[in-house]
Amino acid sequence: MATRTRRSQRRTEALSRERIVEAAIELLDAAGESGLTFRALTERLATGPGAIYWHVANKGELLGAATDAVVAAALAAEPAASAKSPEPAGPAGPAESPEAAGPAESAGPAEAAGPAESAESPEAAGAAGAAGPAESAGSPQDGIRAVALGLFDAIEEHPWLASQLMTQLSHSLWETVAPRIFESVGRQIRALGVPESSWFAATSALMHYILGAAGQNATNAASARTLGPEVDRARFLDAASTAWEQLDPDDYPFTRAVAGQLRGHDDREQFLAGVDLILAGITASLPAR
Repeated sequence: MATRTRRSQRRTEALSRERIVEAAIELLDAAGESGLTFRALTERLATGPGAIYWHVANKGELLGAATDAVVAAALAAEPAASAKSPEPAGPAGPAESPEAAGPAESAGPAEAAGPAESAESPEAAGAAGAAGPAESAGSPQDGIRAVALGLFDAIEEHPWLASQLMTQLSHSLWETVAPRIFESVGRQIRALGVPESSWFAATSALMHYILGAAGQNATNAASARTLGPEVDRARFLDAASTAWEQLDPDDYPFTRAVAGQLRGHDDREQFLAGVDLILAGITASLPAR
Protein backbone atom coordinates (compact mmCIF):
# COMPACT_ATOMS: atom_id res chain seq x y z
CA MET A 1 0.00 0.00 0.00
CA ALA A 2 2.85 2.36 0.85
CA THR A 3 4.48 1.66 -2.52
CA ARG A 4 1.23 2.38 -4.35
CA THR A 5 0.88 5.66 -2.43
CA ARG A 6 4.38 6.75 -3.34
CA ARG A 7 3.72 5.92 -7.01
CA SER A 8 0.49 7.94 -6.89
CA GLN A 9 2.34 10.88 -5.40
CA ARG A 10 5.02 10.74 -8.09
CA ARG A 11 2.35 10.53 -10.80
CA THR A 12 0.47 13.50 -9.29
CA GLU A 13 3.68 15.57 -9.20
CA ALA A 14 4.56 14.66 -12.78
CA LEU A 15 1.11 15.69 -13.98
CA SER A 16 0.80 18.90 -12.02
CA ARG A 17 -0.33 22.02 -13.84
CA GLU A 18 3.20 23.40 -13.53
CA ARG A 19 4.71 20.35 -15.26
CA ILE A 20 2.11 20.51 -18.02
CA VAL A 21 2.87 24.21 -18.62
CA GLU A 22 6.59 23.47 -18.60
CA ALA A 23 6.13 20.79 -21.25
CA ALA A 24 3.95 23.14 -23.29
CA ILE A 25 6.72 25.76 -23.24
CA GLU A 26 9.21 23.14 -24.44
CA LEU A 27 6.94 22.25 -27.35
CA LEU A 28 6.34 25.89 -28.22
CA ASP A 29 10.07 26.60 -28.21
CA ALA A 30 10.75 23.61 -30.43
CA ALA A 31 7.93 23.87 -32.96
CA GLY A 32 5.94 27.07 -32.37
CA GLU A 33 2.23 27.36 -31.70
CA SER A 34 1.35 24.82 -34.39
CA GLY A 35 3.51 22.25 -32.62
CA LEU A 36 1.59 22.56 -29.38
CA THR A 37 -1.12 19.92 -29.60
CA PHE A 38 -2.64 17.83 -26.87
CA ARG A 39 -1.45 14.74 -28.68
CA ALA A 40 2.15 15.97 -28.65
CA LEU A 41 1.73 17.00 -25.04
CA THR A 42 0.46 13.59 -23.95
CA GLU A 43 3.37 11.92 -25.72
CA ARG A 44 5.90 14.20 -24.03
CA LEU A 45 4.35 13.66 -20.61
CA ALA A 46 3.71 9.94 -21.19
CA THR A 47 0.13 10.23 -20.00
CA GLY A 48 -3.42 10.30 -21.32
CA PRO A 49 -5.32 13.41 -22.42
CA GLY A 50 -7.74 13.09 -19.52
CA ALA A 51 -4.98 13.82 -17.02
CA ILE A 52 -4.09 16.99 -18.90
CA TYR A 53 -7.68 18.16 -19.26
CA TRP A 54 -7.99 17.85 -15.50
CA HIS A 55 -5.60 20.82 -15.23
CA VAL A 56 -6.25 22.86 -18.42
CA ALA A 57 -9.48 23.11 -20.36
CA ASN A 58 -8.16 23.81 -23.85
CA LYS A 59 -5.22 25.02 -25.93
CA GLY A 60 -6.11 28.67 -25.41
CA GLU A 61 -5.86 28.30 -21.65
CA LEU A 62 -2.59 26.42 -22.05
CA LEU A 63 -1.10 29.15 -24.25
CA GLY A 64 -2.15 31.76 -21.72
CA ALA A 65 -0.60 29.81 -18.88
CA ALA A 66 2.65 29.30 -20.81
CA THR A 67 2.84 33.00 -21.65
CA ASP A 68 2.23 33.99 -18.05
CA ALA A 69 4.84 31.54 -16.75
CA VAL A 70 7.56 32.85 -19.09
CA VAL A 71 6.74 36.49 -18.32
CA ALA A 72 6.65 35.85 -14.58
CA ALA A 73 10.08 34.20 -14.72
CA ALA A 74 11.50 37.07 -16.78
CA LEU A 75 10.24 39.67 -14.33
CA ALA A 76 11.23 37.75 -11.21
CA ALA A 77 14.94 37.37 -11.98
CA GLU A 78 17.38 39.61 -10.17
CA PRO A 79 19.06 42.31 -12.30
CA ALA A 80 22.80 42.21 -12.89
CA ALA A 81 25.21 45.05 -13.48
CA SER A 82 24.68 44.75 -17.23
CA ALA A 83 21.08 45.87 -16.77
CA LYS A 84 22.40 49.42 -16.64
CA SER A 85 22.65 51.45 -19.80
CA PRO A 86 25.87 50.43 -21.55
CA GLU A 87 28.58 52.94 -22.38
CA PRO A 88 28.79 54.09 -25.98
CA ALA A 89 30.94 51.75 -28.06
CA GLY A 90 31.57 53.63 -31.28
CA PRO A 91 29.05 53.83 -34.12
CA ALA A 92 27.50 50.51 -33.17
CA GLY A 93 26.86 51.49 -29.55
CA PRO A 94 23.84 53.09 -27.93
CA ALA A 95 23.01 56.67 -28.83
CA GLU A 96 22.76 59.66 -26.53
CA SER A 97 20.25 61.56 -28.65
CA PRO A 98 17.51 60.82 -31.18
CA GLU A 99 19.77 62.07 -33.98
CA ALA A 100 22.45 59.51 -33.11
CA ALA A 101 20.14 56.65 -32.32
CA GLY A 102 19.71 55.47 -35.90
CA PRO A 103 16.67 53.54 -37.15
CA ALA A 104 14.11 52.59 -34.57
CA GLU A 105 13.85 49.03 -35.80
CA SER A 106 16.82 46.70 -35.54
CA ALA A 107 17.61 44.78 -38.69
CA GLY A 108 19.15 41.56 -37.48
CA PRO A 109 18.94 38.86 -34.86
CA ALA A 110 19.60 39.82 -31.29
CA GLU A 111 22.76 39.20 -29.33
CA ALA A 112 23.31 37.43 -26.01
CA ALA A 113 20.73 37.11 -23.28
CA GLY A 114 20.62 39.39 -20.25
CA PRO A 115 19.01 40.11 -16.91
CA ALA A 116 15.43 40.62 -15.91
CA GLU A 117 13.50 42.85 -13.54
CA SER A 118 14.79 44.58 -10.46
CA ALA A 119 13.29 43.19 -7.28
CA GLU A 120 13.44 46.64 -5.67
CA SER A 121 10.02 47.99 -4.77
CA PRO A 122 8.99 51.64 -5.02
CA GLU A 123 8.89 51.74 -1.25
CA ALA A 124 12.48 50.53 -1.00
CA ALA A 125 13.66 52.90 -3.70
CA GLY A 126 12.03 55.85 -2.00
CA ALA A 127 10.03 58.08 -4.30
CA ALA A 128 11.38 61.20 -2.64
CA GLY A 129 15.00 60.29 -3.31
CA ALA A 130 14.55 58.74 -6.74
CA ALA A 131 12.67 61.51 -8.49
CA GLY A 132 15.61 63.84 -9.06
CA PRO A 133 17.68 64.06 -12.24
CA ALA A 134 20.70 62.35 -10.66
CA GLU A 135 20.69 58.60 -11.12
CA SER A 136 22.24 56.13 -8.69
CA ALA A 137 22.73 52.39 -8.61
CA GLY A 138 19.47 50.62 -7.88
CA SER A 139 17.49 53.60 -9.15
CA PRO A 140 14.03 53.35 -10.73
CA GLN A 141 15.72 53.88 -14.09
CA ASP A 142 17.80 50.76 -13.47
CA GLY A 143 14.65 48.91 -12.47
CA ILE A 144 12.94 49.87 -15.73
CA ARG A 145 15.99 48.84 -17.77
CA ALA A 146 16.02 45.50 -15.97
CA VAL A 147 12.33 44.92 -16.70
CA ALA A 148 12.92 45.87 -20.32
CA LEU A 149 15.90 43.55 -20.76
CA GLY A 150 14.14 40.70 -18.99
CA LEU A 151 11.29 40.89 -21.47
CA PHE A 152 13.63 41.49 -24.42
CA ASP A 153 15.61 38.36 -23.63
CA ALA A 154 12.52 36.26 -22.89
CA ILE A 155 10.99 37.20 -26.25
CA GLU A 156 14.27 36.40 -28.00
CA GLU A 157 14.57 33.04 -26.24
CA HIS A 158 10.93 32.09 -26.88
CA PRO A 159 10.07 33.20 -30.45
CA TRP A 160 6.36 32.39 -29.99
CA LEU A 161 6.08 34.77 -27.03
CA ALA A 162 5.80 38.04 -28.99
CA SER A 163 2.60 37.05 -30.81
CA GLN A 164 1.09 35.62 -27.64
CA LEU A 165 1.80 38.83 -25.75
CA MET A 166 0.11 40.83 -28.48
CA THR A 167 -2.89 38.50 -28.31
CA GLN A 168 -3.09 38.79 -24.53
CA LEU A 169 -2.78 42.57 -24.58
CA SER A 170 -5.36 42.92 -27.35
CA HIS A 171 -7.98 40.50 -26.09
CA SER A 172 -7.31 39.61 -22.46
CA LEU A 173 -6.26 42.69 -20.51
CA TRP A 174 -7.98 41.24 -17.45
CA GLU A 175 -5.76 38.17 -17.44
CA THR A 176 -2.54 38.15 -15.42
CA VAL A 177 0.02 38.92 -18.14
CA ALA A 178 -0.88 42.55 -18.86
CA PRO A 179 -1.24 43.58 -15.19
CA ARG A 180 2.00 41.76 -14.34
CA ILE A 181 4.04 43.76 -16.90
CA PHE A 182 2.19 47.01 -16.21
CA GLU A 183 2.80 46.65 -12.48
CA SER A 184 6.52 45.97 -12.94
CA VAL A 185 7.00 49.12 -15.03
CA GLY A 186 4.47 51.22 -13.14
CA ARG A 187 6.07 50.77 -9.74
CA GLN A 188 9.30 52.20 -11.09
CA ILE A 189 7.44 55.09 -12.76
CA ARG A 190 5.87 55.92 -9.41
CA ALA A 191 9.26 55.70 -7.70
CA LEU A 192 10.65 58.22 -10.21
CA GLY A 193 8.28 60.80 -8.77
CA VAL A 194 6.02 61.00 -11.83
CA PRO A 195 2.72 62.72 -10.91
CA GLU A 196 -0.14 60.28 -10.50
CA SER A 197 -2.05 61.90 -13.37
CA SER A 198 0.77 60.80 -15.72
CA TRP A 199 1.33 57.27 -14.39
CA PHE A 200 -0.82 55.58 -17.03
CA ALA A 201 0.61 57.52 -19.99
CA ALA A 202 4.25 57.09 -18.94
CA THR A 203 3.88 53.39 -18.13
CA SER A 204 1.97 52.72 -21.34
CA ALA A 205 4.61 54.47 -23.46
CA LEU A 206 7.39 52.35 -21.98
CA MET A 207 5.39 49.14 -22.14
CA HIS A 208 4.45 49.67 -25.79
CA TYR A 209 8.04 50.44 -26.76
CA ILE A 210 9.51 47.50 -24.83
CA LEU A 211 7.13 44.92 -26.25
CA GLY A 212 7.08 46.40 -29.75
CA ALA A 213 10.85 46.72 -30.12
CA ALA A 214 11.51 43.34 -28.50
CA GLY A 215 8.91 41.73 -30.75
CA GLN A 216 10.44 43.30 -33.85
CA ASN A 217 13.87 42.06 -32.80
CA ALA A 218 12.50 38.53 -32.46
CA THR A 219 10.89 38.82 -35.90
CA ASN A 220 14.19 39.98 -37.38
CA ALA A 221 15.98 37.05 -35.78
CA ALA A 222 13.42 34.59 -37.12
CA SER A 223 13.66 36.09 -40.61
CA ALA A 224 17.45 35.89 -40.54
CA ARG A 225 17.29 32.20 -39.70
CA THR A 226 15.31 31.54 -42.87
CA LEU A 227 18.13 32.99 -45.00
CA GLY A 228 20.32 30.00 -44.22
CA PRO A 229 23.54 29.53 -42.25
CA GLU A 230 25.65 31.08 -45.01
CA VAL A 231 24.09 34.52 -44.33
CA ASP A 232 25.24 35.68 -40.90
CA ARG A 233 24.13 38.82 -39.11
CA ALA A 234 27.18 40.91 -40.01
CA ARG A 235 26.83 40.10 -43.70
CA PHE A 236 23.10 40.81 -43.64
CA LEU A 237 23.56 44.20 -41.97
CA ASP A 238 26.43 45.11 -44.26
CA ALA A 239 24.26 44.42 -47.30
CA ALA A 240 21.40 46.45 -45.88
CA SER A 241 23.70 49.33 -44.93
CA THR A 242 25.24 49.35 -48.40
CA ALA A 243 21.78 49.44 -49.96
CA TRP A 244 20.84 52.42 -47.76
CA GLU A 245 24.01 54.26 -48.76
CA GLN A 246 23.01 53.89 -52.43
CA LEU A 247 19.53 55.38 -51.99
CA ASP A 248 18.64 58.59 -53.81
CA PRO A 249 20.18 61.42 -51.74
CA ASP A 250 17.29 63.76 -52.53
CA ASP A 251 14.61 61.32 -51.37
CA TYR A 252 16.47 59.68 -48.49
CA PRO A 253 19.04 62.12 -47.05
CA PHE A 254 18.48 61.05 -43.44
CA THR A 255 18.48 57.30 -44.12
CA ARG A 256 21.74 57.64 -46.06
CA ALA A 257 23.25 59.62 -43.18
CA VAL A 258 22.61 56.85 -40.63
CA ALA A 259 23.41 53.93 -42.94
CA GLY A 260 26.81 53.47 -41.31
CA GLN A 261 25.21 53.16 -37.86
CA LEU A 262 23.06 50.31 -39.13
CA ARG A 263 26.16 48.33 -40.05
CA GLY A 264 27.39 46.38 -37.02
CA HIS A 265 25.04 47.91 -34.44
CA ASP A 266 24.22 45.95 -31.29
CA ASP A 267 20.51 45.13 -30.97
CA ARG A 268 20.40 45.05 -27.18
CA GLU A 269 22.31 48.33 -26.88
CA GLN A 270 20.00 49.96 -29.42
CA PHE A 271 17.01 48.62 -27.53
CA LEU A 272 18.30 50.11 -24.27
CA ALA A 273 19.06 53.39 -26.00
CA GLY A 274 15.38 53.62 -26.90
CA VAL A 275 14.37 52.93 -23.30
CA ASP A 276 16.75 55.67 -22.16
CA LEU A 277 15.32 58.17 -24.64
CA ILE A 278 11.83 57.60 -23.23
CA LEU A 279 13.15 57.80 -19.67
CA ALA A 280 14.93 61.06 -20.50
CA GLY A 281 11.65 62.52 -21.70
CA ILE A 282 9.81 61.33 -18.61
CA THR A 283 12.39 62.66 -16.16
CA ALA A 284 12.65 65.98 -18.03
CA SER A 285 8.91 66.49 -17.52
CA LEU A 286 9.03 65.88 -13.76
CA PRO A 287 7.91 68.82 -11.60
CA ALA A 288 10.73 71.02 -10.36
CA ARG A 289 11.79 70.47 -6.76
